Amino acid sequence: MNFGEYLVDLAKIFVSSSIINNIVLIQFLGLCSYIGLSDSMSSSIGMSFAVIFVTVCSSILAWVIDHWILIPSNLQSVLQITSFILVIGSFVGLVQIYLRKTSPNLHKAMGIYLPLIATNCLILGVTFINSMNNYDLVQSIVEAIGASLGYAIALLLLVGIRERLRDSDVPTFFKGKAIAFMVSAIMALAFLGFQGMIR
Repeated sequence: MNFGEYLVDLAKIFVSSSIINNIVLIQFLGLCSYIGLSDSMSSSIGMSFAVIFVTVCSSILAWVIDHWILIPSNLQSVLQITSFILVIGSFVGLVQIYLRKTSPNLHKAMGIYLPLIATNCLILGVTFINSMNNYDLVQSIVEAIGASLGYAIALLLLVGIRERLRDSDVPTFFKGKAIAFMVSAIMALAFLGFQGMIR
C-alpha cells in the first residue's frame, strides 16, 4: 500500500467511525453518559472533551501494551481486557484530578458520569475494535478520534434537540429520559442513511 492509498484508508476509517458506524447511534455503545448528560450543554461539552481525551490516549497506550507486551508474550487472550481497563481507568483518574482542580463546577455537574467513563463501553469498545481489525498505531489513533468525535456529535445533537423540546408541548409521560430515547431512535434512523457510503 502506497502513501496515497494509506491516507485514503485513514480517511475511510475516520468517516466510518465518526458517522457511518457512529459508536452511539449505530453501535449503541456509551449510552449511559449519552442519555444522562444530554440535558445540559456545558456538561455535554465537558463530557465530550473528556471522552475524546481518554479514548485517544487509551487507544495509544492500549496499542503499545497489546503489540509490545501482550502479543509477543502470548498473553493477549489472558490479560488484554484487564490491561485495557486499567489503562482507561488511569486516564479517567487524570481527567478527574484535572477537572477537580481547574473547573470544580463542571466536575460537580458531570457527577457520577465522569468516573463512569472508566467503565464506558464506548472507550473499551474502541480499543477492541483497533485490536480486532489489527490496526497499526496511526489507524488506531484515527479510529479513536473518529469514534469519540462521533460520540460528541451525537451527544451535542441530542442536547440541542432536548433544549428545544423544553419549550414544546410534550406529553407528561414522554418528558425526561423517555423523550431522549425517542429522539435518539429517530437520530439513529437518520444515521442509518449513511450506511453503504464506504465499502
